[in-house]
Amino acid sequence: MLLELSIRHLAVIEHVELHCKTGFHVLTGETGAGKSIIIDALGLIAGGRSSSDLVRYGSDKATIEALYQIGKDHPVWNILSGVGIEADPEEHLIIRREITAQGKSTSRVNGQLVNRAVLREIGDWLVNIHGQHEHQSLFRVEEHIRWLDMFGEPQILPAKLAYQEAYDLYQGIRKQVKELQETSKQALQMMDLYRFQVEEIRSAKLKAGEDEALADEKRKLVNAERLFQNASDAYDLLYGGSKGLDAVGRAVQKLQDIAALDPVKLQPLLEQVQGAFYQLEDAAYQVRDYRDEVEFNPSRLDFIEQRLDTISSLRRKYGESVSDILAYVEKIERELDLIENKDEKLQQLQKEEAAALEQVQRLASVLTEQRMIVADKLAAEIVAELRELQMERTQFRVHFDTHGEKKFTREGADQVEFLISANPGEPMRALSKIASGGEISRVMLALKSIFARVDSIPVLVFDEVDTGVSGRAAQAIAEKMSKLSRSCQIFSITHLPQVACMADVHYRIHKTTDGDRTYTNIDDLNTEERIHELARMLGGVEVTDKTLQHAQEMLALADNMKAKMS
Repeated sequence: MLLELSIRHLAVIEHVELHCKTGFHVLTGETGAGKSIIIDALGLIAGGRSSSDLVRYGSDKATIEALYQIGKDHPVWNILSGVGIEADPEEHLIIRREITAQGKSTSRVNGQLVNRAVLREIGDWLVNIHGQHEHQSLFRVEEHIRWLDMFGEPQILPAKLAYQEAYDLYQGIRKQVKELQETSKQALQMMDLYRFQVEEIRSAKLKAGEDEALADEKRKLVNAERLFQNASDAYDLLYGGSKGLDAVGRAVQKLQDIAALDPVKLQPLLEQVQGAFYQLEDAAYQVRDYRDEVEFNPSRLDFIEQRLDTISSLRRKYGESVSDILAYVEKIERELDLIENKDEKLQQLQKEEAAALEQVQRLASVLTEQRMIVADKLAAEIVAELRELQMERTQFRVHFDTHGEKKFTREGADQVEFLISANPGEPMRALSKIASGGEISRVMLALKSIFARVDSIPVLVFDEVDTGVSGRAAQAIAEKMSKLSRSCQIFSITHLPQVACMADVHYRIHKTTDGDRTYTNIDDLNTEERIHELARMLGGVEVTDKTLQHAQEMLALADNMKAKMS
């Protein structure tokens, strides 16, 4: 949910802060008071397009900051992780957007910079804004299949995953077939070159790491005399003469003679010198063994130099190391095999392609069947919602285009569209063809009441969607919004007292003038202030005792209604 919204220097707003709660929030006020600016601010936080015109005149920049509390399992955390943003689901999510007077925009999520595309992706999961005539995703035909799948996920997802696995396999085989069919004459002409290269490399009988091992062995053979001489000298110094092991041995004897006279101090020294003697003796034997193993082999050196020349020649042609050369020869052997056996492989792949397509078609039919079952359930639920919104005779249907040519995509072979008939005798038409603003509002609210259970979006904003509605229909919309707010946070800009009285939180937007400057302010109304605001909405400019009494009665009835709904 949205906990706080801070707005600075946006349009006519100098600085306002909203401290939000759970449930149903309404924003009311006179026309032109700046209610839509609050919605604009939420849109900017959700990645909406910015403009320098939004910055308050005389200010360097506009700043909007939102504080969200989001559940641990919400999809937004995976999105943040995917783009490298550090975020702890145990903590709040903070989004900040700045727009300069030059029109440049900067966005941060938990203090980390993000571009607008990322912000929009995050915003799509945090807030959904609906205006009376906006064509949201519910009204875009290409989105209808996604909404259907989301609604019926438990039934549809297993069939969809099975289909997608088969579809990916089919597409992979198709790609191989296409690549093989596009093998050009130039590739055929490369056969002789490939054969020559394979023969040249394979005849060298290379082994991975061979060049490094030979270079190490060559270094030892070239320096054999130096290695032998220095190892001999080291051995002589360690084992012979008065300064080697002989001297240390005599020191051990001297200490042994006197150790008993002062054992506390001399015994540890004796053991230390004895240890050094044994270590030196062992080192001397190892130096002697190394000296005896030094090899003087001119013929082996000649062989290594010739071998390294061969490897060097191959490295210039085929790779920086023996491993690279071996990887290259394996690659061209595969290509050579592909060219030489093209027809046979193509025939085999085409058989696999036909079998894969048959599997795709079969699983697509299974997926369609599941979708049709879910579609009937969805239509029935939407019709029930519309009846509660005083559209008792409305018909709704999920239409599947079964006459057009089937085009398989990763989503299946179905073309789905939501159709509606708002009045008896009228044909089923696309949602976007609904003429009445009041009908659009109620259909939108009915759809959102259904999909709010499954789309994980915590904040829904309705911008005057009750325009064109009155009487019992207005009351039904108010009740529906209140009911919907039990599963997500609702914000609604409204001019209808029937809607405003059902709110859990009521904000009043109003303008003040200080000299030559105009300011938009937001008041979080208490009960007494709500009664006066409802009376204003009921009676217009003049608030009378009768309108105040009516407003108080509306508020009491609304509280009773909400208590029953709870």
